[in-house]
Order: sequence, then C-alpha cells, then structure tokens
Amino acid sequence: MRTFSLLKGQPVFETKSGRKIGEVTDLFLSTAGTVEGLLVKKGVFFKQSCFLDIQNVTSFGWDGVMIEDENALEKQIDSLEYTSVHSLAGMMMLSKSGNTLGMLKDVYFQEELGTIVGYEITDGFFSDIMEGKQVIETGKPLTIGKDAIIVDVNQT
Repeated sequence: MRTFSLLKGQPVFETKSGRKIGEVTDLFLSTAGTVEGLLVKKGVFFKQSCFLDIQNVTSFGWDGVMIEDENALEKQIDSLEYTSVHSLAGMMMLSKSGNTLGMLKDVYFQEELGTIVGYEITDGFFSDIMEGKQVIETGKPLTIGKDAIIVDVNQT
C-alpha cells in the first residue's frame, strides 16, 4: 500500500534500456474509485505530460516506477475521462449521511491492483498536529462533484 504523496515525483524507468523516461506527477482516478493510471512528465527542456495505464507498470519500487517499454506512455491525455488526485486535493469530503469529514489531503492505494483503500483527510494544520492523521477507509466508490466529494462510510 502506498500514498500518492510518496509516489509523486518518483522517476519512471524503462526496464529494457535502464533509461529514465520521466517522473510521476499525478494519479488518474476512474469514477468507480480505482487508480487507472499515472500522469508522467517526460523530457528535459520541453516537458510533455503523458498517460501511463497502471496495467503497463511492471513494478512500483520505493525508488522508482518500472515499465517495460516507453511506448506504453500515451501522449493524448486530453481525451481521457479521468479525475486527477491533484485536482481533488483540498476538496471537502462529506459522508453520504451529510457529515463533514474534512478536506482531502492524500489517497492510499494498492499499487498492484490500482484499488483505493483510504483517503487521508485534514481539518487544518493545527488539527493535524493535535489529533494526528485521519484516514477514511472505504471499499465503496466515491462521488466526485464540483463542490465536494461524497463517500459512503460507516460512521461509528
């Protein structure tokens, strides 16, 4: 299990050449709440954003993401219908019962499956210091709206 904040900025390497292709800048989520792929910036001077389907990742290491072939990167990301984690960070999360949970800070997911297993939320800097991290775990899909993220959680 890994968080997006640990994955962001990691280099992406091609295993057949050992060459660094780019680095991870974002995750793409489906409406069903699964990680469908990664946004990878490649290039030295003229950086280009590409989509990498999670199925094309050979392995997620602690020091890099490994892919078999650079051709697995798709250059047309405008036509993809996914939501990025970067665009969701800071959005208000509400339970289906109407309770405010906090603002989305990070996403926990299983790399091999692309399954989201939890959402780290915050009520602000001082609250995080006093109360620690708050993680909402749910196996159910979330609803991403313009103003809030709705998640089905069992409140205890």
